[in-house]
Amino acid sequence: MTTKPTEKHIRDAYALARERYAALGVDTDKALETLAQIPISLHCWQGDDVGGFETPGGELGSGMAVTGNYPGKARTADELRADLDKAYSLIPGTHRLSLHSIYAETGGRRVPRNELRPEHFSAWVDWARANHHGVDFNTSCFSHPLAASGFTLASYDKSIRQFWIEHSIACRHIGAHFGRSLGSPCITNHWVPDGFKDIPVDRKTPRLLLKESLDTIFAEKIDPRYNRDAVESKLFGLGSECYVVGSHEFYLGYAVANNVLLTLDSGHFHPTEVISDKLSSVLLYVDEVLLHVSRGVRWDSDHVVILSDELQAIMQEIVRGGFLQRVHIGLDFFDASINRIAAWVIGTRNALRALLLALLEPIDQMRQLEIAGDYTARLALLEELKGMPFGAVWDFYCLQQGVPVGFSFIDDIRTYEAQVLSRRS
Repeated sequence: MTTKPTEKHIRDAYALARERYAALGVDTDKALETLAQIPISLHCWQGDDVGGFETPGGELGSGMAVTGNYPGKARTADELRADLDKAYSLIPGTHRLSLHSIYAETGGRRVPRNELRPEHFSAWVDWARANHHGVDFNTSCFSHPLAASGFTLASYDKSIRQFWIEHSIACRHIGAHFGRSLGSPCITNHWVPDGFKDIPVDRKTPRLLLKESLDTIFAEKIDPRYNRDAVESKLFGLGSECYVVGSHEFYLGYAVANNVLLTLDSGHFHPTEVISDKLSSVLLYVDEVLLHVSRGVRWDSDHVVILSDELQAIMQEIVRGGFLQRVHIGLDFFDASINRIAAWVIGTRNALRALLLALLEPIDQMRQLEIAGDYTARLALLEELKGMPFGAVWDFYCLQQGVPVGFSFIDDIRTYEAQVLSRRS
């Protein structure tokens, strides 16, 4: 068992931290009020290794891979929701859920993906409403016989394109149903794995086909109070190492031209390329951005998010740029080598800690120094911030929100593993 700090110790430490930050012109109470209003969209697929409920065992394919075999994987929607409940209970704040279409509940009947309807997600709506979660949605153009060629919406086969067009349209309607039912707009994200393993001769035609498919998908206008569409790029994937149809340039142009959201996934670029540097540029031209915050290690490997320099840089860019109302923060990682609930909790708490660090910066003072050309003082201030008592502010926030402080959340996870996860065969 871990040693838990007393409430008095947490409050006393926070009082001292508040004074230290106030000396820099930072209002820690205001920062915590702001943080409490920022939802993170947790990705359901961490809980069952992107399996879904379409087929028993939910086998992956089409360039998808999850490593590890930690016991206790969710096997049913009820188990997945129970695991999510446990994760949310250990994360401060009120947050959203990002759901893939393969998590439909069809009563044991095989429903083709292009025939999915809102009623196949009624239990998710009921659960989200009861727990005050907004829901975001995702098309699932992978792990399917009609994705086996490596092409879906950009396929040369018109019948294959038509199937995935119908699937994507169905997902937009399901997304709108979530938004209408829950009183919070659903962001429906569109990502396809289409590409070539080796160097293609014709790069243009698949992109023309993808654009034509997307134009058909988005032809019907849906009230943005209920559904907003996002398009997601990728540099390369398993089986599409040399060419991905939906590149960053393709989707940036499409988002600008068609007034849809642009999705930036932190694992979908070159290992030396960071999305923190892209936000201020793309938000000059698109109204809103969806983030899929992940951690690639050497490639798009979707490791659990840690409190890394890049995670902090992403959140700093959002806060410093005044983009909190225009950037929707979602997570996207899947690790089956550790406790899956712990992965959710660790990754989400890190995203929130990075946000808090950004909210505790004396932004106006730093900006004034930069405008004045006083780069010496700017550097000195940035370095001093690294030694500020941020941890005391975070601990107080967890106390405020009624979730475990510090490392003590692991005790709850171990208890849940012993009482629930260990009984799953």
